Amino acid sequence: MSTELVCIGLSHRTAPLVVRERLALSDTRQVEVLQRLAQAPVEVLWVSTCNRVEVYLSAPDGQMARSRAVAELEALGGVEARDHLYEHRGEAALIHLFRVASSLDSMVLGEAQILGQVKDAFERGQGAGAVRGELTRACAAAFGCAKRVRTETAIGRAATSMASAAVQLASKVFDGLKGKTVLVVGAGEMGELAARHLQQAGATKLFITNRTLSRAEALAAEVGGAARPFEELFSLLTAADVVVCSTASPVPLFTKENVGAVGKARKGRPLFMVDLAVPRDIDPGVGTLDWVHAYDVDDIQKFVADNAAARAEEAHKAGVLVAQEVARFVKERALREGMPVLARLRQRAETIARAEVERTLASLGDGLSEKQRKSIEAMGRAIVNKLLHEPTSRLRAVGPEGEGNRLAGAAAELFGLLEAELEAAEQSTMAPAAQAAPGAKR
Repeated sequence: MSTELVCIGLSHRTAPLVVRERLALSDTRQVEVLQRLAQAPVEVLWVSTCNRVEVYLSAPDGQMARSRAVAELEALGGVEARDHLYEHRGEAALIHLFRVASSLDSMVLGEAQILGQVKDAFERGQGAGAVRGELTRACAAAFGCAKRVRTETAIGRAATSMASAAVQLASKVFDGLKGKTVLVVGAGEMGELAARHLQQAGATKLFITNRTLSRAEALAAEVGGAARPFEELFSLLTAADVVVCSTASPVPLFTKENVGAVGKARKGRPLFMVDLAVPRDIDPGVGTLDWVHAYDVDDIQKFVADNAAARAEEAHKAGVLVAQEVARFVKERALREGMPVLARLRQRAETIARAEVERTLASLGDGLSEKQRKSIEAMGRAIVNKLLHEPTSRLRAVGPEGEGNRLAGAAAELFGLLEAELEAAEQSTMAPAAQAAPGAKR
């Protein structure tokens, strides 16, 4: 069955943070959405990061699957989400998936986290039964492409991550972090990255807090920091110069009211806060306090944009590799689509050739030597091979997506392979009934 690949989504390029954070779902809710959308034979991959939410669909009817996905995104993100959506279909959707996995569409060009996030989405989709044959093959090819991009280009060598960009910004504001009290809120993947970059940047007074204290303790031990219970959050805030937060809280941890309440105890000392979470951990109102400098992921985007030019040449090289890998995948898919038809065509040709060779040998009688008989049989096989060589080669060389399926369909129609298949199916269905019928002739 021929399917179409469709991508519907929004990202930091098309949607503000206030829209993106509405679509930031927990793992459990993502699975629920996957199961709603992945009604057989539709396959669904839901990729969700702090900078993008994308739905990849593989379906016989791409338009119907697309409409359901858009309705789901609108239900979750509000009607205005439609205004920020982009769409890729067919080979364009495939190219986009490969570029996303290879970090060519990331806010921070070349960052390494996105590949792990797409792999997590893939595993979640497989676990929910939403990612099966076609999307499994597409994702595997995208992961292979991403690996090739990282090994054959230097795009990731000078790249920053969101976490490292946040630390660079903090260092710039304070002219270095030595002697500054730094608080990391959240010990997940982003919090861990931030803590490591803070350590490398020279932060010596580093505190880690997390709802699960054991995770904070493990991370603190690795980076030479100190773990503190989550209940001490606001006493820690009183002493902090820098706060980097990235939790999975569905509502802001820091509001203008609760941050403002520690202002008097701080005696006017400036506080630098970076929010790497989506949904946000820091309410926008916090930034209106005179002594607070608050940044979210969209602010980080502006900061890292200046560094992107240095990686533009490597991005071009990576884009060439993506084009090569997409072309390879498209060709392999064309072969998968066409080979069953070619196999049936070869089977038909070999059956006809055998019958004609046997008829010829029978008409020539017993006067032929064994060598002559084998030569005639070899001639029949050679004719089949030569006749099928050209269509097989053309199918292997096919380029555009769907072309293999079109050529295979044309071959099946021209050579009557579909009719032959139906006749064979009917005969196999009728045969048992005939054998079981009382008084049937044998």
